Amino acid sequence: MKSRLSVVAAVALVFMSGVLLAGQASRAGGALDIKVLSNRADLLSGGDALVEVMLPAGTDVSALRVRLAHGENGGHDVTSAFARRANGAVQGLVTGLPIGRSTLVASLEGRGAREVRIPLTNHPKGGPIFAGPQVQPWICMTEEAGLGPATDQQCNAPSRVEWFYKSSTPPPPQQGRQGGAAGGTLFKPYNPAAPPSDLAMTTTDEGKTVPYIVRREMGTIDRGIYVFAVLADPTAPAPTPFNPPAAWNRKLYWTFGGGASPGHRQAAPGNVLLDTQLSRGFAVATSSLNTFGNSFNSVVTAESVMMLKEHIVETLGEIRYTISTGGSGGAMQQQLLANAYPGLLDGIEPSASFPDIWKNFREISDCYLMLRYFKEDAPQMWGDVTVRNAVMNNANEMPGTCEAWRNTRLTWGDPTVGCVPTGGRGGTAPDAPPAWIYNPATNSKGTRCTLQDYQAAIFGRRPDGFANRPYDNVGVQYGLRALHSGTITPEQFVDLNEKIGGLDIDLQWAPQRSVADAAALDIVYRTGQLNLGHQITIPVIDNRGCRNTEVHSCYHSYVTRARIQQSQPGAVNHVIFLSAPAGTAFLALDGWVAAVKADTSGDPLTAKVARHKPADVTDSCWIDGQRTTDMAACRAANPYFGNAHLGAGDTIEDDVLKCQLKPLRRADYGVTFTDAQWARLQAAFPGGVCDWAKPGVGHTAVVPWLSFADGPGGTPLGAPPRAN
Repeated sequence: MKSRLSVVAAVALVFMSGVLLAGQASRAGGALDIKVLSNRADLLSGGDALVEVMLPAGTDVSALRVRLAHGENGGHDVTSAFARRANGAVQGLVTGLPIGRSTLVASLEGRGAREVRIPLTNHPKGGPIFAGPQVQPWICMTEEAGLGPATDQQCNAPSRVEWFYKSSTPPPPQQGRQGGAAGGTLFKPYNPAAPPSDLAMTTTDEGKTVPYIVRREMGTIDRGIYVFAVLADPTAPAPTPFNPPAAWNRKLYWTFGGGASPGHRQAAPGNVLLDTQLSRGFAVATSSLNTFGNSFNSVVTAESVMMLKEHIVETLGEIRYTISTGGSGGAMQQQLLANAYPGLLDGIEPSASFPDIWKNFREISDCYLMLRYFKEDAPQMWGDVTVRNAVMNNANEMPGTCEAWRNTRLTWGDPTVGCVPTGGRGGTAPDAPPAWIYNPATNSKGTRCTLQDYQAAIFGRRPDGFANRPYDNVGVQYGLRALHSGTITPEQFVDLNEKIGGLDIDLQWAPQRSVADAAALDIVYRTGQLNLGHQITIPVIDNRGCRNTEVHSCYHSYVTRARIQQSQPGAVNHVIFLSAPAGTAFLALDGWVAAVKADTSGDPLTAKVARHKPADVTDSCWIDGQRTTDMAACRAANPYFGNAHLGAGDTIEDDVLKCQLKPLRRADYGVTFTDAQWARLQAAFPGGVCDWAKPGVGHTAVVPWLSFADGPGGTPLGAPPRAN
């Protein structure tokens, strides 16, 4: 077993203590104090902030004076924004914050010169805040979204509020899906001037029965297009943080979209008209930057989630907790955010899950290399697909994980495509590329549409201007387990490893193995882009249908489990549901998180998560519609396998991008090589072979809440501003 580094928990706690824990601010009478509720005081955006002022016991709110100072002037009075609200707290929505730093000052009349102040830092609505320089060019799509023309280069546009309702008449069969901008036929546009006769009612999880009418807001934040929806009354005054919609349960449900594309366009957000969640009183939210098929950068995902949550708090009020869902690329985002930006999400439900991007990149790149070799270099030696699948450590369910990839290269690793939709992973011809896209022959200085170039703000650039890349296959002994089991011969093993080759920076096959850029290796671990899972302490229900016939194969869930276990023995916070009925995981997660958030003790989050884990929330599978927790039966019905790295001897944690090397020793193989074969093997591995007992090169613990505003590699945000 590889040695593991300890979790850098203190940084996360410092961050979480000052932001995104809406509703947790102290309201007990004490010294005069100020707390910013909608975000950290130094990460604000959009020009406003929800603020609470704590008054000494017995102080009347009429004595409070609040001003906003900027630069050298004494500031202007904003006292009128504050009042004692229905929750008993003195709160106000401070608007008109200038870009940059200002100071909010609170004082009490008749109490001498005593005052407290807190610095506020407001960022542009279009970002960035901590994600670093934004990729260029960027194509605005506000008109396509119905928001009108963009008003600036950040693709900002006025927001829009629309109303929908659920009909009391069931939709026709097969037409009740919740897809599309308006949720298919399940929801219809609502006109307050002409209320429909088929308006349904709903009862929330707080027992409130209300007309099933939904307020949906769409606008722009961080160069993306956001959308959120909530039950509301169109005849009532517009919601405020102090007068939220009466049916809102103060819970937030976030959707993350799948796919994989380093796109350079604003794109459209996903659907938020979700019946299961809205009917129970949840608000539902997402942004076009929360779909990896649009924006393949988890730091940008985190930034856009943070900014939109701030806006929702400033529009609807404080949030009890946030739970989320999303498959494939949506699962990556949830797990990457839970690990590297803890506090944004309180419980996650990944499906068709992968733990991160770069492991997936390496797995699919290995598939390409191996399929290319099998079918082009040595087809006469590898005609049996069952043997090929064994070498790749894939299930022998046709066609098999790698075989399903059809010997095609990743569009999101190819610099000449990926900026625009391409019709899939090489199966159909891409759209004609824009003139600004990189071409090695005709436009070598053009925009490179690759995963690493899209994440250049994280990884930095090489001397040639291309982004650093952590992909590496030096020393990997492909097919090692198959050799040990006798599935392949020594000659097959040697031939494979001397001819497999690698992928150059343009994702073209090369006869030599790929070598990672050294700068990227430390960064990929430190930033959590290779997700070790050590900071994933919130409830997780990995909800998947188990299949092994393509890249979303079952073993990925167990990789995440194994990684979490390295810092949390038993991984009590991680549960796997296989083939669960629709809604089962959501309801279980909601109940679990609700109990954790209701625990006001000072115990660590890990203790609360374990203490309040419901007895029936445990690893389970559904066989012919019947639930069982017999994991032997589940494993028999839902077998899982691995990938080419595991087939090369790596452990189930699968967390090595570049391996440390050890010398070749004939005694390690348990088979007989001829002298000629051994000489060829030595030539294939001149520096040695992977030592899987050691951590990967650059292996280090994640540092949570890194900012890339000052450059690649990231800088910890540090402690949040506090009033003094």
